[in-house]
Amino acid sequence: MNIAIVGVGLIGGSLALSLKELGIFERIIGVDKSKENQEKALELGLVDEFMSLDKAISASKAIVLAAPVDSIEKMILDVLNKIEDQIVVDMGSTKVRILNKIADHPKRGRYLAAHPMAGTEYSGPQAAIRGLFADKVMVYVEAFKTDEDAFELCDQIIERLHMKTVFMNALEHDMHTAYVSHISHLTSFALALTVLEKEKSHGRIFELAGSGFESTVRLAKSSSDMWTPIFKQNRENVLEVLEEHINQLKNLHDTLEKEDYTELKRLINRSNRIQRIIK
Repeated sequence: MNIAIVGVGLIGGSLALSLKELGIFERIIGVDKSKENQEKALELGLVDEFMSLDKAISASKAIVLAAPVDSIEKMILDVLNKIEDQIVVDMGSTKVRILNKIADHPKRGRYLAAHPMAGTEYSGPQAAIRGLFADKVMVYVEAFKTDEDAFELCDQIIERLHMKTVFMNALEHDMHTAYVSHISHLTSFALALTVLEKEKSHGRIFELAGSGFESTVRLAKSSSDMWTPIFKQNRENVLEVLEEHINQLKNLHDTLEKEDYTELKRLINRSNRIQRIIK
């Protein structure tokens, strides 16, 4: 039994590493448009070989889509049209648009929408990490529409990756990821742009950058090829979250401007409640 991984970057490459260790599949087949990625993935031993998408579909029992979400949206109908009883797993970060696109497809039952809440700010095959998924959350989206045998095979693999699982509908998923993932990246991009702009006139500013700055701006190193499509597909939710974020920044700005340090302290104490969610 073979598996094809479409998009051998951070997520796809890390999955390939874990699957090789587990020995579930006979061969791991890579599909990637980038020759550079193909060469690097083979050099690192992430996959056994690369094939075209059509050949990989024919040669595999499972096809994992780990490409950017705009690429998944473009290819998903073609992939479903070409499968017989294979399983297609979409590991993209947004779900509503893709699920709407395939809602009435006759092979809808062979498709599973899954989103691993794992990753780093790095991209490409060289970013693949052994054990990336251990103790992380895998979100199954509208899994009740997936055929039982297809879901069971995928869930057994997820269990062996030592992941926790939660179930959501597509609207819930895209809204929640806007709050816990997408806004974090936008905030990091904004902070990086702010500091880079100031650095033009204060060239030594990065000499003072410590661990606090580094951890806050870390996500600004994330790939624009991956994140621009995510923001595009989840635009409405991201805008809603961003407006609330701007409102909270305005509150902090106004308390400082008014020198209302009692209110500033209250806002900071209120923010400390996040400890109930993040230990």
